[in-house]
Amino acid sequence: MSRRRRRHPPGTAPGILTAPAERRVESITIKVIDYNAERYEEAEVATVDETLAHLDRDDSVTWVDITGVHDVEMLAAMGEHLGLHPLALEDVVNTHQRPKLEDYGSHNYVVLRLPRLEGELSSEQYSLFLGRGWVLTFQETAGDPFEAVRDRLRRGRVRIRGAGSDYLAYALIDAVVDAFFPLLEQYGERIETLEDELLDRPERSALQRVHDIKGDLLEIRRATWPLREVINGFERQEVDLISDQTRLFLRDCYDHTVQIMDIVETYRDLSSALTDLYLSSVSNRMNEVMKVLTVIASIFIPLTFLAGIYGMNFNPEVSRYNMPELNWAWGYPVFWVVIVGLAGFMVWLFRRRGWL
Repeated sequence: MSRRRRRHPPGTAPGILTAPAERRVESITIKVIDYNAERYEEAEVATVDETLAHLDRDDSVTWVDITGVHDVEMLAAMGEHLGLHPLALEDVVNTHQRPKLEDYGSHNYVVLRLPRLEGELSSEQYSLFLGRGWVLTFQETAGDPFEAVRDRLRRGRVRIRGAGSDYLAYALIDAVVDAFFPLLEQYGERIETLEDELLDRPERSALQRVHDIKGDLLEIRRATWPLREVINGFERQEVDLISDQTRLFLRDCYDHTVQIMDIVETYRDLSSALTDLYLSSVSNRMNEVMKVLTVIASIFIPLTFLAGIYGMNFNPEVSRYNMPELNWAWGYPVFWVVIVGLAGFMVWLFRRRGWL
């Protein structure tokens, strides 16, 4: 995962909008959903003026979802119309922010981060503005976890269609939080697969993948830990734009973040245990190899001893005590019978003792 992001040079004045160096979409896409209990409209608009026309309605909730953060002129125009704080607009463009909640009185600004596993782990920043009667979201790339929220709005679910913009903001935050669970399931499957591999064939490549998983889990933890504080902040800071009824749902969302943190910590412990498992498996494998080699060496020690004795250059003609077996007609066959019999006996003995 690439962690390098362009930041402003030290000493730059705050609130300056600068287009990001990395342009992750070719063109800006603006989708508007305007609804109340009786009416639902969904459209894709092309200009800022069309977007602002929807935001000026007072009898409905308007959700403006913008894909792409490189058009700073469009962002500045919307910020001027809605009275968005310049520091919040700067954070929208600088997509290296950690999850946070900022209360600016007339509106709230929320930063969310959602890791994605597409070959390797990457992270995308979602920016959310909440005002009275409107919600404004920014995302870096197409494809988001909000489709379930859109589907609930299209089907006319009573709770979300009859509630205000604060409930819509909760639903969007909850969608981001729920998107962590499928991601963590993938890491759970990876850890189980690695555990089986390390037990069967501990290889150095598997150890590298363990270290990669540990690094990814650390990134997920960095995205989740402050997210929990963001959700808790809606209740602790007594945000005026959040109703008491919506706070109850946010409390449930907070519980989900706690569950995610527990899963992440559990997986981090398991990944650390996989390193110990690798070392133990390598040590056990080495012990098995050494045991087999020791048994083989033990079998050949007496055979080498006999071969060494009968390989000495004694002359039986000088003395009858100099290798008398050399003059025996059956000396060579008997030697092999003794060698094979001794080796077979030791193999049988080692197998009976469970050493082979």
